Amino acid sequence: MAGTLCARLNKLSSFSGITVPARKVAALSAYDVQHKHPFAKKVTPIPKAKYGGRHAVTMLPGGGIGPELMGYVKEVFRYGGVPVDFETVQIDPKSDSNEDLEYAITSIRRNGVAIKGNIETKSLDTDVISRNVALRNELDLFVNVVHCQSCPGIKARQKDIDIIIIRQNTEGEYAMLEHESVHGVVESMKVVTEENSERLARYAFDYCRLHGRKKVTTVHKANIMKLSDGLFLEVSKRVAKEYPDIQHDAMIIDNTCMQLVANPHQFDVMLTTNLYGSIVSNVICGLLGGAGLLSGRNYGDHYAVFEPGTRNTGTAIAGKNIANPIAMLNASVDMLEHLGHDSHAEVIRTAINKTISEDHIHTPDLGGQATSIDVVQNIIKHVQALSKKCQIVAPPHLMSRHDTT
Repeated sequence: MAGTLCARLNKLSSFSGITVPARKVAALSAYDVQHKHPFAKKVTPIPKAKYGGRHAVTMLPGGGIGPELMGYVKEVFRYGGVPVDFETVQIDPKSDSNEDLEYAITSIRRNGVAIKGNIETKSLDTDVISRNVALRNELDLFVNVVHCQSCPGIKARQKDIDIIIIRQNTEGEYAMLEHESVHGVVESMKVVTEENSERLARYAFDYCRLHGRKKVTTVHKANIMKLSDGLFLEVSKRVAKEYPDIQHDAMIIDNTCMQLVANPHQFDVMLTTNLYGSIVSNVICGLLGGAGLLSGRNYGDHYAVFEPGTRNTGTAIAGKNIANPIAMLNASVDMLEHLGHDSHAEVIRTAINKTISEDHIHTPDLGGQATSIDVVQNIIKHVQALSKKCQIVAPPHLMSRHDTT
């Protein structure tokens, strides 16, 4: 097993999606943006922080189980000798000020990459916007990618699922445009633009080509929302004509949920608006075993943010040592792949898979009795063994710095 892993590590290339890798993003010229990435936002990114071969990454623990999960990520990285330094930014969920949020956004712009838990917004003040939505909007993280894949070691309602969800991340019902027109009547605007719909559709079809996928299914409700979802569907059909080698079909969100439960294997890549992507990802997580497994990747033209796929806070189980750390650890592996640390990413991913599928160490949400710490300690054991066999050893001075606040 170790020999096979080492051979794979020697061949790995760093590809994390259609977006430009973090280490190359600052090198895009104005010509490249205009001609090679015509839908990129015309902004000048802040130079990324990178010191002595190490990457600086913004860490946003969020609320609920977020802080404890981030602690596990740091521990695994420490034992794996991962050359990443975290800049931890705490956001007060009860604050009526947006100062913490603004500092978090500045930090991500400086570092280029972030890992986050779900950030609560408990203030009832209408001037205090959702921190999670604001981050995605301010950084123009227009696409959310969730790879929904069955895990052999977990008992689930469906087997052999392998679906990619590509979700619009900044528009739709999440535009946060609400008002009370008259007393007792609240209107909420759903925003769909042709520009962002086309960016997303092209991302989905390009993703198919680059990853050997065969079909894109556009999820919509255009039979009722004829203008907004109608535009999203129309754009996806138009873009599909430019990719004759990839199948394209469309499905109404109601039917999609039923079909996912009845026959999920018919889906390959799902192209969705913002709200429908949230619904679909939670349905698939339920089929695979729960919310504690899948990671999510948020990409823009200049920044990337990694997080658990279903964006759950987990307040009810915080501090009880029963939260499943796998989703956050998978998010950290996605982040390492994005940064180009492929060897470290492969070691940690293999350690996670061994813990789940071979050792069958599962937290209560997966039907097991293991604690969060049991899972993490077992992963660390495999990380140490695999790192030693593959000779992935960081110098002592690179293993000492893993957090700045």
